[in-house]
Amino acid sequence: MTVGQFQLVLIDPAIQDPQSIRRVLLCSGKVYYELLQAREERRSTHIAIIRLEQLYPFPEWNLSEILGSFSRAEEIFWVQEEPQNMGAWNFISRHIAHTVHFGRDFRYVGRPERASPASGSLKLYRKEQQALVSEAFE
Repeated sequence: MTVGQFQLVLIDPAIQDPQSIRRVLLCSGKVYYELLQAREERRSTHIAIIRLEQLYPFPEWNLSEILGSFSRAEEIFWVQEEPQNMGAWNFISRHIAHTVHFGRDFRYVGRPERASPASGSLKLYRKEQQALVSEAFE
């Protein structure tokens, strides 16, 4: 879907064969670049990373078309670095149900719910960030 020249859902340019994809990571924001780096380091060619550039209005039709092209993907994860109750998860989880085909696992990968958006410690933040990126690939 585009508005002018701006795409709302960015398809993973590294995917050569959509039938080889077993897991799709959906995300928005800077976590995309961390996922790209992790995929390259791990050489995970069976994982596609799809970036949503605009969440509202939700690009349901476009996302459904993209997910449909990965017909052998059994897992679809929403990955966010914000705590579960603060990022886009609550919005995404309500809208994505119509785009995920029956039999596919759809789940959240990110920080648990909390009262504050930040842990208050750079060391803890980095540890949590590494853990959520690892969870997306395991």
